[in-house]
Amino acid sequence: MSLHTSFPLASEIALAHSQSVLTLIKEQILASNGWIPFEQFMNLALYAPGMGYYSSGATKLGSAGDFVTAPEISSLFGRTLALQLSQIFQCLKHPYILEFGAGSGRLALDILIEMEKAAELPEKYFIMEVSAELRQRQQTLLASKAPHLIHRVEWLERLPDQFNGIILANEVLDAMPVHLVAWHDNAIFERGVIWQNNQLAWQDRPLQNIDLHLITGQITSQINLDNDSRFGYVSEFNLAAIGFMRSLAKLLHQGVILLIDYGFGRDEYYHPQRNQGTLMCHYRHYAHDNPFYLPGLQDITSHVDFSALTHAAIDSNLTLLGYTTQAFFLINSGITKILAQIPVEDNMRYLPQSNQLQKLINPAEMGELFKAIAFGKEFSEPLIGFSAGDMSRLL
Repeated sequence: MSLHTSFPLASEIALAHSQSVLTLIKEQILASNGWIPFEQFMNLALYAPGMGYYSSGATKLGSAGDFVTAPEISSLFGRTLALQLSQIFQCLKHPYILEFGAGSGRLALDILIEMEKAAELPEKYFIMEVSAELRQRQQTLLASKAPHLIHRVEWLERLPDQFNGIILANEVLDAMPVHLVAWHDNAIFERGVIWQNNQLAWQDRPLQNIDLHLITGQITSQINLDNDSRFGYVSEFNLAAIGFMRSLAKLLHQGVILLIDYGFGRDEYYHPQRNQGTLMCHYRHYAHDNPFYLPGLQDITSHVDFSALTHAAIDSNLTLLGYTTQAFFLINSGITKILAQIPVEDNMRYLPQSNQLQKLINPAEMGELFKAIAFGKEFSEPLIGFSAGDMSRLL
């Protein structure tokens, strides 16, 4: 029985939308001599204007969507980040925040409310959001929950030439389109997508991309390929994330870049036993590994190679300020102190928040897989979020 038979049924409207996305992808394949790299397929499935998963109006977050992020799990996440951001602000001349991919807007809301309590509000909280549907949700949430703060929030159509302050991105890098590379038959191939027998199918072609050639040259010896032609190893390379990191470095004049996402350092990411990579899809809270399922209706992600990010950052004149697990970052920043503000005897309030905290920091939940990493420019103050548990040696 197919795994997909257990998935919730899509509506006729949703199925028709997915068929339109599939037709668009098919046309792109046929216009490209019958083959496109997976990176192009993923970009179309997620970001095709008005049609891709992040560009259409489908609900993505929460119980009615496909996945749940840390800010949706608990306000403790955003409130704790606010403590780290407040410490950074004390060392900055320009108290601005720029958040990429703000989701439902919950993180921005929790940060602003917590910083207001401490009388440390940013002069401006900028949001860069590619999804029109999510942008509308963000505006509605902030206007309804914190109307007195909405004037501090500004949605950007394009990035400024220069920025001073804090750049924040939570679960943004994992949704960037990735290239797939396959090692087999004593050669290296790029995995792409074809249209065959009236459906999408995989096809590997000899690797041509120069940037991928440079990276795979470093990885091939690490994954310990043997001479068995049946040996197969597949992994992802996120050239978009590297480009994003370089763009942030160019954009930032003085301040801190704080990124939180799931992933590993290079040695763990390209471990010989991780021979099928980290590509994962999310549909109505079901996780699976078939990116061809209902294109346009599901999220497609891969884990982050934090070593590649760090190398790109350092090459772009940024300074690594810290790298650790989400659990250490939140505990260092004061999440348990925030929870302690609620009396233990107040079961109705304390127990739900205590359970939420465990989801955020428990190694079996989000605590260990998710990492926090920070880079600075013209900034050298030690950050409280990395005061213990620093893992920079693994990058």
